[in-house]
Amino acid sequence: MSPRRLGPASLIRLLGPWRGQRAGPAYRQLADGLRLLILDGRLPLDVVLPGERELAHILEISRTTVTAAFAQLRDEGFLDRRQGAGARTRLPTGPGERGATILVSSASAEGVLDMTSAAPPASELIHQAYAAALSLLPAFLPQHGYATLGLHEFRQAVAERYTRRGLPTRVDQIMITNGAQHGLALMLRLLAGPGDRVVIDHPTYPHAIDAIERAFCRTVPVGLPGEGWDLEGVGAAFRQSGARVAYLISDFQNPTGHWMPSEARAVLSHAAARAGTTLILDETMTDLWLDAPVDPYAFVEPAEGLVRLGSMGKSFWGGLRLGWIRADAPVIQALAPRRASIDLGSPLLEQLAGCQLLSDEEAPLAARRVLLRTRRDHLLAQLQARLPEWKVRRPEGGLSLWAELPSPVSSALAATSERFGVRIAAGPRFGVDGAFERFIRLPYTLAPEDLTTAVDRLAAAYDGLRAGATPSRASIGAVV
Repeated sequence: MSPRRLGPASLIRLLGPWRGQRAGPAYRQLADGLRLLILDGRLPLDVVLPGERELAHILEISRTTVTAAFAQLRDEGFLDRRQGAGARTRLPTGPGERGATILVSSASAEGVLDMTSAAPPASELIHQAYAAALSLLPAFLPQHGYATLGLHEFRQAVAERYTRRGLPTRVDQIMITNGAQHGLALMLRLLAGPGDRVVIDHPTYPHAIDAIERAFCRTVPVGLPGEGWDLEGVGAAFRQSGARVAYLISDFQNPTGHWMPSEARAVLSHAAARAGTTLILDETMTDLWLDAPVDPYAFVEPAEGLVRLGSMGKSFWGGLRLGWIRADAPVIQALAPRRASIDLGSPLLEQLAGCQLLSDEEAPLAARRVLLRTRRDHLLAQLQARLPEWKVRRPEGGLSLWAELPSPVSSALAATSERFGVRIAAGPRFGVDGAFERFIRLPYTLAPEDLTTAVDRLAAAYDGLRAGATPSRASIGAVV
């Protein structure tokens, strides 16, 4: 298969205002900008850049400047130039490691604040929902209790939820899963096989990458610009990679917090349909808007092929382990026999509790947004006061901040921060090929006083690194 080619418009968007950001001649500034994109993972590896003449024309600089920049990057090992094949991105030392050690919060040393998990505490209505579910359970005990597609009552509740929000949905378009991650694994089992390519936004949810790799598929990462999605780049990835599946987090993207506008959803869903790629939109954060209501369904979908993943975990409580797949009815029917080889359905009691929660969800969701908004703003204020050199974008929703560090010390910071009493997820855990060493994800799901303490401890750990501590790569694993 031919290597992917990056269009000049996509490269310009990723570069941003590259001139004047650093001192030195123009060719060196261009080389610095491209090198940073490669190191951050926004410019994937093994992608062919636009030609020198074309890039010079788009950037309105001389071809000599582009040639010199490319030559410097080749000398440093960031570009591989093959005669007639263009300049292809690479890393001097080869792909880095993402880390895969499982971290369990309860196993942390006493007093260590765990910021690896972007998961809020349970809604105050969880106990009430379980109590109501227990009262309903006796009516189901004479039955065998298995429902591969899910309890009809809960599927109906999920379908009605989509319909209320502007997306008419039937029960036969819903399968209940053990969380959205389970839904992604089932879709990969249905649609992809060893060696198949899966387009992802980059960075993305770590366990989605894990699921893709464990299905023996190959990720096709498309870097996220500073704001939003590179529609041209994603569309090109659909066409050029021959991807069977694409997985994009459209709703307050994890970890960046980006929200995908309806216009972008329409462009990408129709581009995927034309390319024969099944587009999976992860909507697990859609309830967690913090500044203004959002409408993820305000566009005309293609006739078929668009799959949505939803979950109760972020909106209510991760311990429910309830999610769902919304897809075309034939897709849902095709999933049933494949699921049966893994499990025979989700727990009945949890689904009954889910029915209770979805029957009157607006008040608890509103309360959750108030709690998260307060904690987000508190964490932003603490970072500005204690670590002003870190660049942090204020997300409009979701559960975490994506902080850009002044230097590539993310793994080193993660490796040493626990000694200072805080545990974090290093940036490379959210990407492939060792990208995002200048980033860390910082959830704002802890209580405000704990967030204050966590930032103080992070600042102390970071000061230790700046004082000359030797960086080392951390193995950061299970994050949610």
